[in-house]
Amino acid sequence: MISIAMMMTAKNKSHVCAADASRFLANYSAYLWGYGATCIRITKNVNRMAESLGYRADITILPKHVAVALTDETSGEYAHYTCSIKSLPISYLANTGMSKLSWDVAEGKVDIACAEKVMGRIFRTPLMSVWHVMCLVVLANAAFCRLFGGDPIAMAIVGFATLLGYSIKNICLKHGVDVRAMVLLSSFVSAIVGSAGYVFGITSTPEIALGTSVLYLIPGIPYINSVSDMIDGHYLCFFSRTMQAVVLTCCIASGLTLAFMIMNIKIF
Repeated sequence: MISIAMMMTAKNKSHVCAADASRFLANYSAYLWGYGATCIRITKNVNRMAESLGYRADITILPKHVAVALTDETSGEYAHYTCSIKSLPISYLANTGMSKLSWDVAEGKVDIACAEKVMGRIFRTPLMSVWHVMCLVVLANAAFCRLFGGDPIAMAIVGFATLLGYSIKNICLKHGVDVRAMVLLSSFVSAIVGSAGYVFGITSTPEIALGTSVLYLIPGIPYINSVSDMIDGHYLCFFSRTMQAVVLTCCIASGLTLAFMIMNIKIF
């Protein structure tokens, strides 16, 4: 079995020079980061493929760039490639597809040329329908309102606030508006609608309706990924993702504060 594995590795490596392999692995890492993967997943997937091709991989992951250096410890062949991080929508489906691709390469099921085509197909895979996502987000945020003790009227207010805010978010994304301005504007609109309980006195839990009206904007994935990067020792990526999440959270708070001022709501 060991000899068969060595033959497979030798066969794969004979068809892939270090320069081509490092270019593919760097691009793979950049796409995987863009899809929302943690540094530990990127490192494991890249090392898995590099070892199957007969190379030792040294991976440097930075907030805006990723570099992969490959070394053949037998022949001394060396190659290095640096790639910019891709700006992509976070997708667990794409994450799963990219991880499966790494196993297919490691097990010799596909070569690098085929893997690049598969990676292109994953990139071109249509996203989930905006309308489906919107319905799920509205229902989820209304459920959060109920979870925190909101009554049915408060849930309806939160659902409508989420619908308007998420619609604005989609419009901003479509027109390339800066993500911070998008979050601030969506938070402001949702909070204005969420204050209906205070303005009209139609619910017994107006504070819960207002507080949960912007929960759909919370950057949970950057916070979670930053903790994973910290545990794994990728402190630059940890700091970058944490600051990204903190900035977005401040934008949410700014939108809420502006709505409080305009609607003359004094909670504190």
